[in-house]
Amino acid sequence: MSKSKKYFGTDGIRGRVGEYPVTPDFFLKLGWAAGKVFAKNPGSGVLIGKDTRISGYMFESALEAGLTSAGVDIKLLGPMPTPGVAHLTSTFGAQAGIVISASHNGFEDNGIKFFSAQGTKLGDDVEFAIEEALDSKLQTVSSGEIGKASRITDASGRYIEFCKGTIQQGTKLNGLKIVLDCANGATYHIAPGVFEELGAEVIVIANKPDGLNINNNCGSTKPEQLAKTVLDNKADLGIAFDGDGDRVQMVDHTGEIVDGDELLFIIAVHKLGNKQDDQGVVGTVMSNLGLEIALKDMKIPFCRSLVGDRYVLQELKARQWFIGGESSGHVICLDKTSTGDGIISALQVLAAMQELEKSLHDLKSMMEKFPQTMINVPLNNPNDLDGNEVIGSAVKDAESTLGNEGRVLLRPSGTEPLVRVMVEGSDKMLVSKLATDLSQVVSKELA
Repeated sequence: MSKSKKYFGTDGIRGRVGEYPVTPDFFLKLGWAAGKVFAKNPGSGVLIGKDTRISGYMFESALEAGLTSAGVDIKLLGPMPTPGVAHLTSTFGAQAGIVISASHNGFEDNGIKFFSAQGTKLGDDVEFAIEEALDSKLQTVSSGEIGKASRITDASGRYIEFCKGTIQQGTKLNGLKIVLDCANGATYHIAPGVFEELGAEVIVIANKPDGLNINNNCGSTKPEQLAKTVLDNKADLGIAFDGDGDRVQMVDHTGEIVDGDELLFIIAVHKLGNKQDDQGVVGTVMSNLGLEIALKDMKIPFCRSLVGDRYVLQELKARQWFIGGESSGHVICLDKTSTGDGIISALQVLAAMQELEKSLHDLKSMMEKFPQTMINVPLNNPNDLDGNEVIGSAVKDAESTLGNEGRVLLRPSGTEPLVRVMVEGSDKMLVSKLATDLSQVVSKELA
């Protein structure tokens, strides 16, 4: 079989419901194919969790039928954040964990993500094996070998206790007024319990999912309502998750948004600021230059990976570091859990506030973000970007203009037919002009 994945992208399988490959019959076949592979490994069945979008019920049933037809027992978790499924997969000694979610996308989309028995992303060899099984004919096991399905009724409570245990024992949030935006997604019944049980006064918004309102003008991709609620209630801070709970953005008491780069900096300063070892931080090619400079000033090593949590994780493991993340708020703390987790990342920031005795606003102000402009240029074939001499010359000219106070990045999108033109530097007006000029060159050359 070719070593180029046909179905699995860098973030599982995702698409618009009703359009190939995200259809019930595909999920049925995928469940069977995965079951054929997982059945070869020891473990206690397969866990299935989902976010709150309406199509999750349909796809959960299809996966259940496919897995059990391959002779695999399954345990249903119901609505559960993606990192919660990863944790519980390891806790229960399951063969694998499956999440039905399209993360920060609207309800029209859905997808699927797999976790290994260790709560990490599946290895390429397993994904290739599943794809190979997908190309074969579905054959149900004999009647006596069909798998069984059961429901884990205390999954939420188990995960809440795990999250609380990721900060120092005895840490309390008494006296803090916190606004939570649950994106009408998978954290709606988890996050309030975590922060309330730690003693905070909690105000919750976007916690009434109806299957259609997930990520709808709320959550980490739309934190404006959270900022308003923080100001209206004179809260100390706000926390916004995305639909499946693996991303987080925060808002300080002034209503300013604190993005993933700033959260990553705060966590790194708290955990690594006084350390003398070689631990560092992994960002991505999209991480703000201000993060790199601020960490350098703190003598904390920093490197960049490709965009995507898979690549951040790969770089962390290669360097044996434990802190990394993306501007989107997908922050990974490998000393606490195996994957990006919005609730756990927020707790690490709150722990930093308490131990450093600084407000979120004060900690955020320790890092100066550079102005950044990104323009998406629609193209039929974004990969034509490689090797274009005119575009290459324009990039060099822009980099020369910025000098040591900025950078340029042209990156084909991994999911859409477009090129992202990003320029950042100390001069906001210059950054905007250079980004506009570059995007026009790209559009003219590759139209």
